[in-house]
Amino acid sequence: MSLLGQPRHDYRPSTQIFVDLSTDRIADELQIVQRGTERGAMDRPPAESQTLDDVEHLIVERIEAHKQDAHAIYLEHLHTYGDRLIALNFEERFAVIQQAAPEAVGDFVAEAALGRDQLFALRRRLYESELERDHFRARHRIARPARLATPGKMLLKVGLLAILFVVEVTINGSFLAASNLGGLLGGAVQAVSFAALNIVASFLWGLFPIRLINRRNVLVKFLGLISLLAYFAFAVVLNLTLSHLREIPPTLGGNVGHEVLVQMLTTPHVLHDVNSWVFFGVGFVFSLIAVADGLMFFDPYIGYAGLERRWIDASRQYTEQKAALIEDLREIRDDATEVMNEAARDLATRRNELDALLAARGRLSQRFVEHQNHIERSSRALLAIYREANQKSRSTPAPEHFARPYVMARIDPAVSDTETADRAELVAAIEETRKLLQGEIRAIHETFENAVRSYREIDDMIPERKSPERRGG
Repeated sequence: MSLLGQPRHDYRPSTQIFVDLSTDRIADELQIVQRGTERGAMDRPPAESQTLDDVEHLIVERIEAHKQDAHAIYLEHLHTYGDRLIALNFEERFAVIQQAAPEAVGDFVAEAALGRDQLFALRRRLYESELERDHFRARHRIARPARLATPGKMLLKVGLLAILFVVEVTINGSFLAASNLGGLLGGAVQAVSFAALNIVASFLWGLFPIRLINRRNVLVKFLGLISLLAYFAFAVVLNLTLSHLREIPPTLGGNVGHEVLVQMLTTPHVLHDVNSWVFFGVGFVFSLIAVADGLMFFDPYIGYAGLERRWIDASRQYTEQKAALIEDLREIRDDATEVMNEAARDLATRRNELDALLAARGRLSQRFVEHQNHIERSSRALLAIYREANQKSRSTPAPEHFARPYVMARIDPAVSDTETADRAELVAAIEETRKLLQGEIRAIHETFENAVRSYREIDDMIPERKSPERRGG
């Protein structure tokens, strides 16, 4: 039963890498006390012996075997630490960083140069638009901004025309139904035709010909004045014709148009019914509203609104493109900075892991040294057990070497000078790469600031022109 409780090894239970020897277990297994007593009774080894006897050699061989086992464990753990150090792969990481970091700065510079070229072209276009607009304003002596038609205003004015058309169709239909053989249906057909002519034609008169009166050129202004008079003549004649058409009795049949023409040529101003004059006034007022709508549909000065709109579009494109380019550069800068910061953090992590591995390897070597001390003490204890039992049963003096402590040959775990130099070189390379990353991050930020500054310098190279009223003010 006692055999069942004995461990299958010579060590004390422990969680350490190098486990302490159990001298009692080894002494029992080698029967050191029994052998020492038996050999002492035979006065062996002789008193003049200068070397270890067979039992002592057996003890030393057992201890040496434990030392070699510990050394194998030590080498195995050293190999594990070596694999972990190789896995850090600093050389490849250095090569990637030293190549990628300058490339990131170069790409950033190229992107900034490309954006500068794009922005320069847009600024040139804006400058030419300003030049064209200011030249137009100076030549035509315009000191006000253009009145641009927004989609809401255009919709409002078109809606006003539609309302005028519907109202005039309704009024014309009710007034012309009495003089038309077709009654209300016939009057509605005539109403639509004359309302379209009255509203649309008046709007077109105001949209282009009459607006010429605002031009600075005397000849063009005269043409606008002629157009205004022609419009008044057109509006009066058209609405008088409608009023005379209303007074023609339907009994004339197909001679209505001829009769209206005769009255317009002979007595155009003679109307026999006051409702006819009301009809004339309503149509003429609607015509005036339509021509006013045409006059205000765009800027009163023909050609000015188009120049202003082109300048606004060029200014908007330039501003939006500059903002987009700066935002793109900011994103590239932030991404590149984050990548380099991540690389720096990775180097710091690897450096910490390197220090931890080297410290752990140093502790392993120290433990191996301490374990060899323990093995030596164990060998001395086992030899002392044997020698004490031998001396007790001897009848002759013990050999002199019984009084000398056993000295075990040590295995030196010291780190070589080359390994220490390699570690110092590696630490220096890590520090150099970290400084490289910091320098590239600063270079990217400086390049970003220079790019934004160069974008602003485009405004100085092609300055914004001052409009005539700003120069005067």
